[in-house]
Amino acid sequence: MDIEPKKARSGAVDALLRRIEMVPASDRFFLRILFFAVIGSVIFTLYHFNSDNSSITATRGGTLTEAVLGTPRFVNPVLANTRADQDVTALVYSGLLAISADGTLRPDAASSVTVSEDGLTYNVVLREDMYFHDGERLTAEDVIFTIQLAQDADLKSPIRGNWTGVTLENIGEFELNVLLEEPYAPFIENFVLGIMPSHLWSTLPIEQLPFSQLNTEPIGTGPYMVESAQRDVSGVITEYELTAFGNESAQPNIQTFNFKFFDQESDIIEALNNGSIDTTGYISNENLSLVDKEKFELHTMALPRIFGVFFNQNRSSVLLDDSVREALSVAINRTELIDEVLNGYGVPISTPFASLQGEIESDEHNLSATPSTTIELAREILEAGDWEQSELGFWEKEIDDVDTTLSITLRTSNTPLFESTLEAVTTAWNEVGVEVVTEQFEQTGLVQSVIRPRDFQALLFGVDMSRSYDLYPFWHSSQKDDPGLNIAQYTNLAVDELLEDARVVTDIAERDTLLAEASEIITDELPAVILFQPEFVYVVDADVSATLPTRPGKPADRFSLLNDWHTTSDVLWPTFHDDM
Repeated sequence: MDIEPKKARSGAVDALLRRIEMVPASDRFFLRILFFAVIGSVIFTLYHFNSDNSSITATRGGTLTEAVLGTPRFVNPVLANTRADQDVTALVYSGLLAISADGTLRPDAASSVTVSEDGLTYNVVLREDMYFHDGERLTAEDVIFTIQLAQDADLKSPIRGNWTGVTLENIGEFELNVLLEEPYAPFIENFVLGIMPSHLWSTLPIEQLPFSQLNTEPIGTGPYMVESAQRDVSGVITEYELTAFGNESAQPNIQTFNFKFFDQESDIIEALNNGSIDTTGYISNENLSLVDKEKFELHTMALPRIFGVFFNQNRSSVLLDDSVREALSVAINRTELIDEVLNGYGVPISTPFASLQGEIESDEHNLSATPSTTIELAREILEAGDWEQSELGFWEKEIDDVDTTLSITLRTSNTPLFESTLEAVTTAWNEVGVEVVTEQFEQTGLVQSVIRPRDFQALLFGVDMSRSYDLYPFWHSSQKDDPGLNIAQYTNLAVDELLEDARVVTDIAERDTLLAEASEIITDELPAVILFQPEFVYVVDADVSATLPTRPGKPADRFSLLNDWHTTSDVLWPTFHDDM
């Protein structure tokens, strides 16, 4: 033990203090001040040196409990369709690629993915240190099996369309080629599909696969493996306990991740506020006010879903008028609309392309203008377009030698979000002086009777753009008829060319430039009034450090950076960071 040096140091300090006390009284006060000033300076210097050269660093350990609304049935990458299924699947399985912090794709089970110059061949080289939770090594056979399973028509996978026309070549134990019939740059987004173990699933007949116990007792290569599952008396999963998986350097910081499944949102709110759960993404916007903001933080992700009013100019002579479409767009205060229908959790947009960094593009009009400003501006636009307001307050104009009233029939779904949005949009247009007739449909009826035959003048609807923000299915002229998704039947040859080019360029920045240029043309021609992107809200305990990606595709993508999350931390110098 190091006793003698400590005694020596203590003795030296005592001796110094005795020497100070021995000097004349006139000098003693000054020496005392000098002595304590030196001591204070040393302490101050050491404190700031420590602060400047240390940082809060995540440490491994701890438990996080997540609340999920619903029951998992298919914890299986090719069958997961509900949010409950997708959430658990995201932790148990890993794909060839994963989403990085800046929204780009990074290697996961693949060590490299190389695209040929013609964009038709994706060469995949797998990591050789990837193992399933049962100890079996992941190989090219597993990747091929998973993709072919998704392609199987008898299985009816919800992602089957992503793999249509794709063929596979097994090059070796850890290498394969994925071949396309035609180049499509956003195709690489499909490589986040979780890989399933062929040695467990391949023995099952396709008709029995949805009933396999492996759907609720999954085995993948993801960051967490299922340690245990709790069931109620009817055999329904009520809780999963997952533990960190992989070699120590690759394991997530949080050692245990629990999923608890609830039937009611009110039960989740109660569990949040009594401290029995740490995180959840299942609180509706209108109930977020019930969450204790001192205990929890609200993280948001703008999802690639675009809500707007799409015009069918073939069914309405008034909508052929540029001034009408511009006035209808200007009349809506998007910020106020989001506050009203989404409780503020949305992003106001007026173009079909939102930038991938979350910087939402807008047109020349201020999207956060006051309601009175937007209404007055809309009226000015109509007046400039030779519309005249009658004594009853409605606008009239002679079109093709016929006196025409500015009247629009607006159709939409009867779900709560569309109902509230419909009310807000109708109110704004009525204030301008536009006569609006509204019609609501059940979702299935809307699709079959309105959208597919394009039987509408104006349609309030939402479209899922996916992470790639590929505008082609929604705005290319080849997609204007069913089963295409160009529901506004928009046609512009310049836009067609830009969207075609954007589908084949592999450089993301170049693709974004092409999409932005096409989006600007579409916005100028106003075939639709784009309103907002909804935000996913993730409630997180203030003691949990959780980082979300900047460019998600769906709510389950919140887990794409899970390895960096932590519930415990320490203050360390950089030297010790490297040793961990």
